Amino acid sequence: MRRKAPTPVEDLTIMEASAELAELAGEIARHDRAYFEQDAPIIPDAEYDVLRQRNEAIEARFPELIREDSPSRRVGAGVVEKFGKVRHAVPMLSLANGFSDEDASDFVGRIRRFLNLDDAQPVDITAEPKIDGLSISLRYENRKLVQAATRGDGFEGENVTANVMTIAQVPKRLKGDAPEIVEVRGEIYMSHADFAALNDRQAQAGEKVFANPRNAAAGSLRQLDSAITAARPLRFFAYAWGEAPVLPADTQMGVIEAFASWGLPTNPLMKLCGSVEELLAHYRLIESQRAELGYDIDGVVYKVNRLDWQQRLGFVSRSPRWGLAHKFSAEKAMTVLEKIDIQVGRTGALTPVARLKPVTVGGVVVTNATLHNEDEIARKDIREGDTVIVQRAGDVIPQILGFVAEKRPVDAKPYHFPQECPVCQSHAVREERAGGKLDAVRRCTGGLICAAQRVERLKHFASRNAFDIEGLGDKIIAEFYADELIQWPHDIFTLEARDKGALKRLKNREGWGEASVAKLFEAIDQRRSIALDRFIFALGIRHVGETTARALARAYGTVAHFHEQMIAAGPMEGDAWNELNAIDGIGEVVAEAVVQFFGEPHNRDVVDELLKHVTVTSLEARSTTSPVAGKTVVFTGALERMTRDEAKAMAERLGAKVSGSVSKKTDLLVAGPGAGSKLKDAEKYGVEVIDENAWFERVGEA
Repeated sequence: MRRKAPTPVEDLTIMEASAELAELAGEIARHDRAYFEQDAPIIPDAEYDVLRQRNEAIEARFPELIREDSPSRRVGAGVVEKFGKVRHAVPMLSLANGFSDEDASDFVGRIRRFLNLDDAQPVDITAEPKIDGLSISLRYENRKLVQAATRGDGFEGENVTANVMTIAQVPKRLKGDAPEIVEVRGEIYMSHADFAALNDRQAQAGEKVFANPRNAAAGSLRQLDSAITAARPLRFFAYAWGEAPVLPADTQMGVIEAFASWGLPTNPLMKLCGSVEELLAHYRLIESQRAELGYDIDGVVYKVNRLDWQQRLGFVSRSPRWGLAHKFSAEKAMTVLEKIDIQVGRTGALTPVARLKPVTVGGVVVTNATLHNEDEIARKDIREGDTVIVQRAGDVIPQILGFVAEKRPVDAKPYHFPQECPVCQSHAVREERAGGKLDAVRRCTGGLICAAQRVERLKHFASRNAFDIEGLGDKIIAEFYADELIQWPHDIFTLEARDKGALKRLKNREGWGEASVAKLFEAIDQRRSIALDRFIFALGIRHVGETTARALARAYGTVAHFHEQMIAAGPMEGDAWNELNAIDGIGEVVAEAVVQFFGEPHNRDVVDELLKHVTVTSLEARSTTSPVAGKTVVFTGALERMTRDEAKAMAERLGAKVSGSVSKKTDLLVAGPGAGSKLKDAEKYGVEVIDENAWFERVGEA
């Protein structure tokens, strides 16, 4: 049993109920994995039934607290661990979002500026509904479907081939003149009518119904038993591609039309637009038809039509420059702000979170909302007990727009932001930025003596886009930290060895068994080798996100060189410091944060200990055949055939590293008219100098 004397359901407060549902969701999921996937149940069926009944009883009393990961919403067992991993040959990146007409206009304006187009030159852009479903990648070889994978983190997804094979709308063999190899991408979804019929069948069978079509589609696709997927009415729209050595057309519209001729379902509302006005007109047309389409959409997707322009535009961060998702207007609702909690993140940031009386906004039950920072709370004069207006737009975290004055309680008091960390009681300060302005965020000064920061850093370390250790989620990290099983990142990789000599083995912990422990150790072993960019991101350095980590990994190549150069840059002067600042996309703020991290002895110790247990591999170059792959390139002067942004994007696409200044480590300077000090530096260091035309000849795109 989980507990000897659980609080009677009728006596639970809403906060206690919410906390227990979260605990039950994790515990039951763990037992489901052990039973369904590992054939090794941890507890007797009777005890398992008690957990399920407890969960159902709490949900019956507090239906507004039913979680997305609730056991009552799962038809079968957890599925993620059973699906193999698929590395996407071409990353499945998401589109940047826009929320207004101005965003759409700015999108077109950025394209013109990047490509250096004059106002008279037309920019054709496709517009199509943004389906609210589950992204999927379908690989066809010799016209036959051989593999299907989910988006995952964009670089690696789950192999769901067996389940996708059961979807009638996904062709198992392409028709016509389809090429030998093509990776088709699109969206799996469920229509409103099919969703309603499915929920009717679920209800009649005494099973829990689904919250919305998207959840039903995702849950149906991620079934261990493909027969369950086959019984679900899933549909598919194709709208993009990944790996494709040969394309059937040189435009977005042309390729999608070819898809249709191959037997792939495409959206009939896709239209080619020649101006911002046409884009917005089609956006409004689709929005007006939203309720009649028979399936869920949450916006309109814009894509540059010419594929050569798409290639020139390239990508920024995790999104293509040539695409935009224009979301529909945000939805709003009113509810009561019951409490303002302070969360402490891995960098010590004190973040205020509004705990709300549950309210449905846009089909989703919202219980929390962001309050950003203390200045935002003061500016909006938000107080505990206020009736507030909550807004949710697409996948954006819900936010509070303001309070309803006439509903404010007479005893509501202004909120005073804490001056001390609520976890370790260290002083919390707002750092002074350039110009004497205070940082918007207040931070705990406790550093790694603050339990919250250490736990959050460990959670970040094991998270999906870092080391991605399955089975070591936030809840388990917190438990293991509290029990002193894991205190530092390297402790994760010594856990199995230490467990063998422990008096209380992991398999004897409540909710664990030999099979689940073996599964965890196997997942840890699979992550003893990691790419350099993921390793850098996993360290949790302030200001270093995934994009910055990849830039650093490309610039330094190996973990030893990166580690060495960050220490050498410590004085914030000299060659190492200048080289760090010269990396494109690395400003002084980021450079200072990285150097300060490696300037702390305890951080260096953490990295050194970690490197005893893991192997860090170099980041693969984007183009291994290009003559500039791996070279450090600097552009200077007035470029005439391409803009500076386009030159940078092109060089990076070809596997080169772009720097902002010339040093003795620079391989090539591309100089246009008006080149100044960088040309002199190139002569001083003996760097090869070529003009723009020679650059195009060098890379084979003359």
